[in-house]
Amino acid sequence: MKDNYDVIIVGSGVSGLYAALQFGNEISVLVISKRELSLSNSSLAQGGVAAVLDKDNDNYKLHIADTLIAGGYKNDLSALEVLVTEGPSDVLRLRELGVQFDSDSQGNLSMTLEGGHSRHRIAHHKDSTGREIVRQLLELVAAKPNVELLENTMLCSLQKDSGGGFWLGIMTDDKIKPVFAPYVILGTGGIGRVFKYTTNSAIATGDGITMAYNLGAKIRNLSYIQFHPTGFAPQDDSHERFLISEAVRGEGAFLRNANGDRFVKNYDERGELAPRDVVSRIIIQEGRRLGSDKFYLDITHKDPDFIRNRFPMIYEKCLEEGIDMTKDWIPIYPTQHYLMGGINVDTKARTNIPGLYAVGECSHTGIHGKNRLASNSLLEALVFSRRAADDIILNVRVNGCAKPKDEPEMPSGEGRPLRKGIRTTIRNILQEAHFVTLDTKKAMESMPVIEGLLAEVYADDLAMSKDLIEARSAVTVAYIVLNEDIENAKNN
Repeated sequence: MKDNYDVIIVGSGVSGLYAALQFGNEISVLVISKRELSLSNSSLAQGGVAAVLDKDNDNYKLHIADTLIAGGYKNDLSALEVLVTEGPSDVLRLRELGVQFDSDSQGNLSMTLEGGHSRHRIAHHKDSTGREIVRQLLELVAAKPNVELLENTMLCSLQKDSGGGFWLGIMTDDKIKPVFAPYVILGTGGIGRVFKYTTNSAIATGDGITMAYNLGAKIRNLSYIQFHPTGFAPQDDSHERFLISEAVRGEGAFLRNANGDRFVKNYDERGELAPRDVVSRIIIQEGRRLGSDKFYLDITHKDPDFIRNRFPMIYEKCLEEGIDMTKDWIPIYPTQHYLMGGINVDTKARTNIPGLYAVGECSHTGIHGKNRLASNSLLEALVFSRRAADDIILNVRVNGCAKPKDEPEMPSGEGRPLRKGIRTTIRNILQEAHFVTLDTKKAMESMPVIEGLLAEVYADDLAMSKDLIEARSAVTVAYIVLNEDIENAKNN
């Protein structure tokens, strides 16, 4: 490992890997992965990638309209137009690069339907699209001579250098090393592990958002958090809950209440194919009406072979929990799933800090509005990570690469350990104050607790550790989210 690179990418999901793939051999790139390279929210993405590829039956205006409806018309239209018009080329490029999307006997992409979409426009690889894309991108990036991949490496500090560029403190095996780059791309994913129940992987603790915030980057709409209506509801109290994809409802599954009745059309004429936020709220309303939190997804009326072939991963995961989805109703309940807000960026993924970019779920491009339309997330990761790389390539050609001027001051591994239980406190607060239907009173009551925890986790005498980084992220994210909730309540 060197001491300096032209570009450092933090995160090995689809956005980080696709960005790394754009750089030619003349630009040196380091990709840092917090855990193993294949672990990311991208790898958990089941449904697919939304793109207008069949122009006989679909068009850009329809895709934009569907996204605006799902997002409550709070979307950034200019960014959305970039996404929808440029995205199809990136999806087709993935296919050229070897991603195995499902196809028919003539070799045409098999396009499915998901909630909120008015057309079949979801390209997919069975029910594990994200994993397939990450697999192929990792293979391609690992073969590039100008790219170095580091796994089990944690970003523990991010500082500006006075000459331009950034010093990153990266920690491997509890050793902290400084590394410099004139350009940094944050692709650190979401904030799911700040909640008690989430579909997100263990890495999703908001670290990149927190470090960008502390550096002075603008954070926008962090309170725009999506709760997926069909997270698997296990008997135990585990934090991570595997997702029952939107595509299961797209293929005709029914939602049933504790009495076994279909109920969604009693609230919304779109029924099971209403957008995620709508269905999640309907489940909460129906649960209050019946005094029960028992809900089920039923696809048993479909051919068993079709179910097993179309959803092999979900089928196997359900079997592990004692549920045969070809015969049994799947127990489900809303769970935290996706972040629409984040580090604010323009259409080239640039933050307000020169040289700092953000892509994927940690960024706020504005395309999603208040609620993400199914399968737009992988498309966003592709389009804006490519645009970030293109912008950096142009800057390097025109301006060259800044060299470090400062001696970086790295955080110390010496000091007292962090008190245990802080992240549990934050998870409980957010689960009560910001779950599907917001509780502003609880948010206001919790702010003094969160402010006290902020002071505690940023104390100077704490030893730098993985736990400290993630605790700082949890408290900072909770502080920003609940502050937004309180301000929004005051303004409304």
